[in-house]
Amino acid sequence: MLVLGIETSCDETGVALYHTERGLLGHALYSQVALHADYGGVVPELASRDHIRRVLPLVREILGKAGSARGDLDAVAYTEGPGLAGALLVGASIAHGLAYALEIRAVGLHHLEGHLLSPLLSRPAPAFPFVALLVSGGHTQLMRVDGIGQYELLGDTLDDAAGEAFDKTAKLLGLPYPGGPALAELADSGVAGLFTLPRPMLASGDLNFSFSGLKTAVLTVINRRPLDERARADIAAEFQAAVADVLVGKSVAALRRTALKRLVVAGGVGANRLLRERLTAAARRQGFDVFYPELEFCTDNGAMIALAGAMRLQEAGSRIEDRGSRGFTVRPRWDLEQLVAPAAA
Repeated sequence: MLVLGIETSCDETGVALYHTERGLLGHALYSQVALHADYGGVVPELASRDHIRRVLPLVREILGKAGSARGDLDAVAYTEGPGLAGALLVGASIAHGLAYALEIRAVGLHHLEGHLLSPLLSRPAPAFPFVALLVSGGHTQLMRVDGIGQYELLGDTLDDAAGEAFDKTAKLLGLPYPGGPALAELADSGVAGLFTLPRPMLASGDLNFSFSGLKTAVLTVINRRPLDERARADIAAEFQAAVADVLVGKSVAALRRTALKRLVVAGGVGANRLLRERLTAAARRQGFDVFYPELEFCTDNGAMIALAGAMRLQEAGSRIEDRGSRGFTVRPRWDLEQLVAPAAA
């Protein structure tokens, strides 16, 4: 089965081809970072318009590189939510237009499910069941994953997610958009521990997260006195270490609570070098396996959507249904727990 994946949930246009027997045949990504840089954040209307310009050229590019034709497609998978409503509508309308024209199925996917399954694109791939640490944009969650659509929320963010805290702290430090990667780069030249920042909820006894207080603690340090470049780097290093300590501590606690031995890390913050180093070290000490997606699959991408769509269709049976359907919707807000395992054909 050959599945085309389309991702347009926010500020990156991703397109990919995934074959259920041959694996990932190709993917392409267009980032809108430069488009939104002057505004210090994503402008939804500009994001939607840019997706319109990019999706179909990327589809033609991927099909050409893979040596495939539109008629070879068995299904089109797209991000149905969560995300920016206008951006989601671009991907959904193009996916359903292609599916209608080709008389194949269009499959709407949860954006976070794509991230959750993205480590399955790598080798070795994790087997079910596993604990997943999702650290993507406005989400920081721990999930127990027993199979496709079989998700149990173990812990969630109560306010600012890790990615949001990175971006907001970067702005406090005067760093350019996108703030998270800029802060991580600055932290590489700093020394953690010279400034003291809290590890929020690390000893709370549950698996929830809260990073707004950490951001406020950084603001308090900044307001105490003028900071030179060296001090800013040291603050960035301590902030990054605090986030990593919390994410590692909660992940280890989740593994203990579930008695599982596999941890999957996914989402943009999952690309953070310090987090990976500390999780890998904890895995060696605690005797569990940890799996990461390739760095190119940590940010939003079409490959994870194509993979998730293919897996959903395989779970439901390879029979293509709903040919010629014209109706579709998007879900700007959509809890991952609302997903259910696909019924067998």
